[in-house]
Amino acid sequence: MDISLQQVGYLYAKDSPFEKRALQDVTATIPSGSYTSIIGHTGSGKSTLLLHLNGLLKPSEGIVQIGDTMITAQTKGKKMKEVRNHVGIVFQFPEHQLFEETVEKDIMFGPINFGVPKEEARARAHELVKLLGLPDDVLQKSPFELSGGQMRRVAIAGVLAFKPSVLVLDEPTAGLDPKGRKEIMELFHHLHKTESLTTILVTHSMEDAARYSDRILVMHEGTAVMEGTPEEIYSLEDQLHSFRLSVPRSVRFQRQIEKMSGQRFDRIALTEDTLAQELAKAIARKGERPC
Repeated sequence: MDISLQQVGYLYAKDSPFEKRALQDVTATIPSGSYTSIIGHTGSGKSTLLLHLNGLLKPSEGIVQIGDTMITAQTKGKKMKEVRNHVGIVFQFPEHQLFEETVEKDIMFGPINFGVPKEEARARAHELVKLLGLPDDVLQKSPFELSGGQMRRVAIAGVLAFKPSVLVLDEPTAGLDPKGRKEIMELFHHLHKTESLTTILVTHSMEDAARYSDRILVMHEGTAVMEGTPEEIYSLEDQLHSFRLSVPRSVRFQRQIEKMSGQRFDRIALTEDTLAQELAKAIARKGERPC
């Protein structure tokens, strides 16, 4: 499901003394099946943009096109509900949204609310618990008896139970330790591949954007200022710095090595693995030179 934004603007508290512009003339494309990261400094408009992607906000100006559905300032509620059936959002700390007495009921709640028969919703809950690596016996437990990591997986299952074709992730690893961060990010990458999802990640982590994305959208002061592959975006370090952003640690280390050795790597090292490969090639080349 392709998503496009055409000159999208948004005003909070429009026509009031507290009016504040959050988005201005945002034009961008998110291709179907892509894994797109949205990066930008705090206050750049990332979260406001995210809320437009499943109709939680309507643009004050411009058009948000999600598949065949066009959303403008005049769009009515029925169309918004259709969009939410296709686009699932995992917010920061999604476990805070758990509320039912059992895990099974919590996962079933959303689909039933959207008209899915109870038995089908139950089957989805059982399927998702397995998919997310949770034991079957959690289904009849209270979600509040589970560990923090398990609660987060249950909350994610509740979003996936809609069977969305687009999954939007708003800083999904917030509050997790490094091991938990990696597990959750690998889980989303696995789901992206196996479920053929269009995945949109809003993140402050340059490393996650580099490792998992095939496209990056850069936000700055409420507008989209850069769009391209991770290789294209992270090659423009000076431009990123002007938007108060940095490059991944592996790229910073690469530049230090290149400066000290006087050798340029063949490609940008977006991950530690690529950095190790490029460093090994550089050492091999140096060893081949005659003394």
